[in-house]
Amino acid sequence: MLDKEKDEGRLLKGDQDIPESEPIEPGGVKLTKLTWIRWLVFFLLVVYVLLTHYHAAILTAFGRYLMFDHPLQPADLIVCLAGSNIERGLETADIYQMGMAPKIFIAKEQPLDGYALIQEKGVGYPLYVDLLRYLLEDLGVPSSAILSDETPVSSTLAEAELVREIVETEGFRSIIVVTSAYHTRRTWLTYKKVFDEMNVQIRIRYSRYSEFHPADWWKNRVYLRTVVLEYQKLIYYWFHFLL
Repeated sequence: MLDKEKDEGRLLKGDQDIPESEPIEPGGVKLTKLTWIRWLVFFLLVVYVLLTHYHAAILTAFGRYLMFDHPLQPADLIVCLAGSNIERGLETADIYQMGMAPKIFIAKEQPLDGYALIQEKGVGYPLYVDLLRYLLEDLGVPSSAILSDETPVSSTLAEAELVREIVETEGFRSIIVVTSAYHTRRTWLTYKKVFDEMNVQIRIRYSRYSEFHPADWWKNRVYLRTVVLEYQKLIYYWFHFLL
């Protein structure tokens, strides 16, 4: 009896001696500020190495992506997009002389600040659309073949929507859109979206008179700024219109 009581007391005492404990779980790795800095330096080093050894291939790919082109086929209308009049005008005149379409449409750009004032003063100042018309006529395009509209446009999207109205009004079923090489990708995506519900064939043509070349565009400061701006516009169009 005494032995049993001693054993129970020993067990009770042993239970009191056992400290409370919690399950041991593996702790997560804490990233300190120094660790973040090391990873950032490593990332920048990798980017530097890639750009140093493969910059030409990477930048060439960026340039090529902006370019989009269809083979020429006869159409009802040539659309010469506003801007870069000389290169686009030369290409448009060539396509017209090849007999690819009987009509050319040119849009009126948004007038510059102060244009209304100089008109009030009686000062003559040609708009880009006027200069483009003069160029096309001097290149052999008859004035009767040139269509225009008094509605000014300020973007590729606005111009595409205006062209859609012209196409609907005139009953055209196919168009050739002429623009600069670096502008063709965004032009194609925009026109495809605007004409999505219409049975109209759209063909994009970049000007062969453009000096933009995917293999070395970054060596020209003008095209360097142009490509950066074009990608900014392309991203903006994707998120605000194309998606």
